Amino acid sequence: MTVEQSLLTSVQVGPYTLPNRLVMAPLTRNRASADALTPQAMHATYYAQRASAGLIISEATQISPQGIGYPLTPGIYSDAQTTAWKTVTDAVHAKGGRIFLQLWHVGRISHPSLQPDGALPVGPSAIAPQGMANTYSGDQPFVTPRALELSEIPGIIADYRKAAENALAAGFDGVEVHSANGYLLDQFLHDGSNHRTDAYGGSIENRARLLFEVLETVIDVWGSDRVGIRLSPSGTFNDVADSDPKALFTYVVESLNRYNLAYLHMIEPRTGSNAANPAHPDAIDLTTAFFRKIYNGTLFSAGGYTQESGNEAIAAGSTDLVVYGRIYISNPDLVERFRLNVPLNPYDRSTFYGGDEHGYTDYPTLAVQTA
Repeated sequence: MTVEQSLLTSVQVGPYTLPNRLVMAPLTRNRASADALTPQAMHATYYAQRASAGLIISEATQISPQGIGYPLTPGIYSDAQTTAWKTVTDAVHAKGGRIFLQLWHVGRISHPSLQPDGALPVGPSAIAPQGMANTYSGDQPFVTPRALELSEIPGIIADYRKAAENALAAGFDGVEVHSANGYLLDQFLHDGSNHRTDAYGGSIENRARLLFEVLETVIDVWGSDRVGIRLSPSGTFNDVADSDPKALFTYVVESLNRYNLAYLHMIEPRTGSNAANPAHPDAIDLTTAFFRKIYNGTLFSAGGYTQESGNEAIAAGSTDLVVYGRIYISNPDLVERFRLNVPLNPYDRSTFYGGDEHGYTDYPTLAVQTA
């Protein structure tokens, strides 16, 4: 196998033999219907256009009304949402693709204006994140969340179960548990955002308890080989921080070995002046390659890869599949462009979040450009 061909070789992920090792990243695009937060017809077109990816991971999808953190993001908790997502999975499958749904609860990264009855967002502890919440009225300062009561945690887990059941009914090929980027499960992991003194706080084992309880209930619905998980070991996005990220994520990743998951999806550290966690120089070492030595299963790696660096990472054995985001937005036929080594469409950042079909389903394919 040559380096140039590494991305285009087949690979087994759970029960699926994928035709290539390109993964479409979970990409929030803020285009759900305003009334019911359902996917729309353009979602089916958008995902089907990208069905040649080895695997598509859907945009982050809230598991409950409480789980929302941004305007116009879709849910998977209602019958209408489940039915609408079925049109998306049918469209992807009609093109021969495979798609997992990413299950999401944002925790404290929300705002009362987005919450049912204007309630406070919830988190592991009553600690306000630094930064601004994205709302229908523009950016507003984050509020101090309400700490989840111990008695409420079974309800959060039940929400994940129901969402996983709905994803199954909607025809997805699997689900990904979102435990990255400073959202609820990640908030529980980090001692900067989790000051609890009960069974879900204090020690690393306690802080990881909710993640594993959620994972186990989702596995109970799907089976372990159709469940993935996303982690960001070096990340500080959404104001999370930990006093010992290497110890924390070494424990988490070692513990994941017992589940025989479809995959572990890792976000690479930012480097140089954009280093994610300058307070902890060792965080820059928390790469997919580092966790390759710890994790026994299939690894996905996300982190601004190019075609060249993606091929090199697979050939070096540091990851099994490579996750592409922004260039998948602007290149629905990314696999074919990589195969032919042709230039990529540039992406338009102004259309990333919100809007209509422009910047969503109208990027040209090679077939259109050469017609």
